[in-house]
Amino acid sequence: MSNETLQASREWWSQRWLDLLDSYRFKKRLERARNYSRQGNVLSIQFKGAKVLAQVQGSEVEPYNVSLNIDYFSDEEWGYVIETMSKKAIFSAKLLAGEMPQNIEEVFTSNGLSLFPFTLGDVHSKCSCPDKVNPCKHVGAVYYQLGDRFSEDPFVLFQLRGRTKEQIITDLRHLRSAKSGETAQKTPENQQIIPEHQYTVNMDAFWQYNEPLESSLVVIAPSVSETVLDVLGTIPLAKDEENSTASDVTMKYLQTVYQNVSQKAVLAAMNMNI
Repeated sequence: MSNETLQASREWWSQRWLDLLDSYRFKKRLERARNYSRQGNVLSIQFKGAKVLAQVQGSEVEPYNVSLNIDYFSDEEWGYVIETMSKKAIFSAKLLAGEMPQNIEEVFTSNGLSLFPFTLGDVHSKCSCPDKVNPCKHVGAVYYQLGDRFSEDPFVLFQLRGRTKEQIITDLRHLRSAKSGETAQKTPENQQIIPEHQYTVNMDAFWQYNEPLESSLVVIAPSVSETVLDVLGTIPLAKDEENSTASDVTMKYLQTVYQNVSQKAVLAAMNMNI
């Protein structure tokens, strides 16, 4: 599988983490680290708080011990982050579904923080191997493995910043409960909240209006727009012996009826508003 295919199959947050390591200038060292990761040389990975502890099998009999961590946020900083998250339900919904919201970084940047390290130097790592260069291939292998962990569980990235999945979900629930309680306190006891779907409309009285109208606002005038007769056009009826079609007679009669009805309607309306 090519690097392009691998990148396309990874989640964006996982690829963002790996891009940081791929910016490392020692490409041969990175290739050996990738091979270690793919070949199963990373024997174990576990978290101790916000620190990652791992064992990587190298060329020696005994595996090397690797530790890796980034600066974690304080309780106060996490409080601001969780408060911002709680204001948008999409964040908690996606995270509970195992997805990282595309704009999750906005939550951190709006509070002056960064979820991802800016540079590789922001990642603090140690290895018990004799290699003097850091990151060595053992650290790099753990780094790649963490990228896979992020794809499976985005909360691992938050754990590196000092908060576990359980802590984040619990804090979000507490905030939602507190806000629901505040909303209930602001609602008067004698005020009944009716769900929108329970509103009904009385169709029998829909067109009724029993309030008096201001006479100066009422203007009564006969209609000058097209009538039904104009829209229908000539009625296709048979011709009589005098070449006068029955449709012409019918149309003239109906026009007279419409005019009379229109006049009576105007007079009736005027009498009602005098």
